[in-house]
Amino acid sequence: MNSNGYSAWLEIDLEVIRQNVRELMRISQTEVMAVVKANGYGHGAAAVARAAVEAGATWLGVARLEEAIDLRRSGMHCHILVMGYTSPERVTDVINNNICLTIYDRQMGEAYARQAEKLGGILRLHIKVDTGMGRLGISPDTAHEFIEALSRRPKLSIEGIFTHFACADEPIQPTTARQLSMFEDLVRGLREHGVAPRYIHSANSAAIINFPAAHFDLVRPGIALYGFPPSADTPLPAGIHSGLVWKTRLTSVRTFPEGHGISYGHVYHTSNEERIGSIAIGYADGYRRVPGNIALVRGKRVPVVGRVCMDQCMLQLDSVPDAEIGDEVVLLGRQGDEHINAEELAERWGTFNYEVICGLSARLPRIYLNK
Repeated sequence: MNSNGYSAWLEIDLEVIRQNVRELMRISQTEVMAVVKANGYGHGAAAVARAAVEAGATWLGVARLEEAIDLRRSGMHCHILVMGYTSPERVTDVINNNICLTIYDRQMGEAYARQAEKLGGILRLHIKVDTGMGRLGISPDTAHEFIEALSRRPKLSIEGIFTHFACADEPIQPTTARQLSMFEDLVRGLREHGVAPRYIHSANSAAIINFPAAHFDLVRPGIALYGFPPSADTPLPAGIHSGLVWKTRLTSVRTFPEGHGISYGHVYHTSNEERIGSIAIGYADGYRRVPGNIALVRGKRVPVVGRVCMDQCMLQLDSVPDAEIGDEVVLLGRQGDEHINAEELAERWGTFNYEVICGLSARLPRIYLNK
């Protein structure tokens, strides 16, 4: 692998992303919205989006308008849905870039309509219904009236209606079944009154796996798209994998005498004469400043010792006597027969795998395989 001499970088296999999309399409038997918010869950939004569309995804999902505009500037021409809040002041940018917005509030709807009518363009919308998440969304009890009111505005195009599950990654919880039933009742009632948006969608990654009835016309994989399980209770199907490896290099290898302090605060002291290596990674790259970290050097697990610094941290290398400056070090992914996955890192850091990968710093170069 040509890392272009980088001191720390990510390697991302885009063919793995494509295969994951194809497998999610096979499982759901419907259209796929590839969720590429948060810089493609740390993988790089533009590259992941392109790979996902090449594999058959027809939509891209983001959280913010700025993310959607960046995708348009990168050359993406497919449908894009902004799933979070967008100010009515940005309607010009929305229409000019042919982006679809989420609407979940009557006052917002009126403001959107006025802006679209002033501009003379058509504003595409998906209605968000809160069936139990307790976040964004209009109440199911008022959804029919809400949709009818919006439909009377000539410059608003209601293309979809959707909801989001709170506990789909915990399949034994009754919450998702209740939410799904409520959403199905709403959709059925709308259709009986002649209201039938083109896209009905509800399934995130966990629901794609655990709740086939939630697939409807479109599914919205996020974490599974990148090959990481939604939770310990929702393992991934066999055909979905991670294509991400986080690498750095040994930048120094030194031998210190017994009792020597290492890194800030000297929370670690050598217990004997020890070989200590430095690597070019730190908390500014998304590597947590917590005790108990592990890295892979020449296919072996070695402990991170001392406090993680902003741009560097130290490894105890006595178990790898042949390690030398320039050696590749793996922080996430496989090296030889050893593997550190995002779930292991998350456990060490007291968080979950989403936060591990979304926290990968933008300053880390992304090297894409199988472009």
